[in-house]
Amino acid sequence: MAISLPFRRKRDAHLPDDERPPTTRRLDPLPSAKFRAEREGDWRRLEELLGRAERRSAAALTDEELLALPTLYRATVSALAVARETSLDRALIDYLEGLSTRAYFFLYGVRGRIGPRVRQFFRHDWPAAVLALWKETLASLLLLAAGTLAGYLLVRADSGWFMALAGGMSQGRTPDSSTQQLRDVLYKGGTDGLELLAGFLFTNNAKVALLCFAFGFLMAVPSTILILMNGLTLGAFLALYANHGIAGELTGWLFVHGTTELFAIVLAGAAGIRIGWAVAFPGRLSRMDGMAAAGKQAGTVMAGVVVMLFVAALLEGFVRQLVTTEWLRFLIGGTMLALWLAYFYGPAGRRP
Repeated sequence: MAISLPFRRKRDAHLPDDERPPTTRRLDPLPSAKFRAEREGDWRRLEELLGRAERRSAAALTDEELLALPTLYRATVSALAVARETSLDRALIDYLEGLSTRAYFFLYGVRGRIGPRVRQFFRHDWPAAVLALWKETLASLLLLAAGTLAGYLLVRADSGWFMALAGGMSQGRTPDSSTQQLRDVLYKGGTDGLELLAGFLFTNNAKVALLCFAFGFLMAVPSTILILMNGLTLGAFLALYANHGIAGELTGWLFVHGTTELFAIVLAGAAGIRIGWAVAFPGRLSRMDGMAAAGKQAGTVMAGVVVMLFVAALLEGFVRQLVTTEWLRFLIGGTMLALWLAYFYGPAGRRP
C-alpha cells in the first residue's frame, strides 16, 4: 500500500477536483473576503440587536427579533468554527469570538432586575448562609469570649497589661485616669462631627472584619488570632472600668452598637474559619473545589456583614452619642440583638 498510493495520486492528477478521490482532492482555503461577504449581513444584524438590547433591555426588541437571535447566534458560531478550521485571518476570528460570547451571555446568561435580586438576598440568601455556618459561628463566638475573659483577668490582676492590650484604642483612657474621667467618656453627648465619626467607625470595623475573612485561607490561623485580639481588647476595657466600679455603665455604653458590631465580627470570623476548614479538610473534594464552595457561602455572609457594620456605625456614631440613659442603651442593644437572632435563625434562613 505504501508503494501504490503515490501511483494512484499520479494516476488521478489529470481529473478535475470534483471527480478526484477524497485522498487526492486539492483543498484550497476559503478567501476571507468571500467568506465575510456571504455571512456579514447576519453578523451585523446580530450585533445591532445585541447593542440595542444591551443599551436598553430585551423589551426593546420585537417578538420577531427575539426569535431571530438564537438563529443568528448559531449561524455566527458555525461561521466561527469554519473560520478557525480554514485558518482565516486572525482579526475576523477575534471579531466572531467576541460577537459569539456577547450573544451567548445575552441568550443563556442569568439576568434579572436588581430589585428582585436584592430582595432574594435579604429574604433568603444571607440568613440561609449564616444559618449554614452555625458551627463556625459558635467557634468564633467562643474564641471572642475566651479572648475577652483572658484580657479581663490579665488587667484585673495587673493594670500594666491594659496599654499592651488596648494600644491605640485607649484614646486617653489609662489606668491612671480617674473614675470621673472614665465616666465622662460614657455620657458625653453632642452631635458635632458625628458624620465623620460614623464614617471612621464603619471603615475601621469593616477592615477588621474583612481581615478575619480574607486570612481564612491560611488554615484560619490569622482569623483566629484576630478574633482573640478583639476579645483581649474588649476584656481589657471591661477590667479597666471594673477597677473603678463602673463596668456596668461601660457595658451599657457598648451594648448600643456592640450587639451588632461584635455579631458582625463573629460572623466574619466564622466565614474565615469556614474557608480555612475547607483548605485543611477538603473531604471528597479537591482543595480548590472545597475552597470555591466554601468561598461562595462565606462570601454571601460577608456581603451581609458589611450591612451589619454600616448599621453598627450608625448606632455607634449617632445613637450612642445621643442616648445617654443607661437603661435605654441596654434596651436598644438588646432589641438589636433579638432582631438579628430572629432574622438569622428564624424562618428566613430555612425558607427555600
